[in-house]
Amino acid sequence: MTESDQTPVTISASAARKIGAILAGEPDKVLRVAVEGGGCSGFSYKIDFGEREDEDIVLERDGATVVIDPVSLPFLQGAEIDFTEELIGASFKINNPNATAACGCGTSFSV
Repeated sequence: MTESDQTPVTISASAARKIGAILAGEPDKVLRVAVEGGGCSGFSYKIDFGEREDEDIVLERDGATVVIDPVSLPFLQGAEIDFTEELIGASFKINNPNATAACGCGTSFSV
């Protein structure tokens, strides 16, 4: 499956640049975003690098590829995958309009 109107998850320009830089020279690798049960608010984001699987929803921007499994997609509808650099560190961040509450570190949320 590819990106379509049914998968309104976006990738920011800064996230696309960072993914491209990290995965330069590794054409078979992608950024994988998933939602898992757990965390202090009920659900947590899992972000890692891996390979694409047949059932993944594929998002692309500026040569960067992000995949989301079909089970996680409903929790991420309308979300933006971003990369932020701050004085305290740099990280991928999910700006998720479905989250009704989140923990202080931003890695877990509830819906």
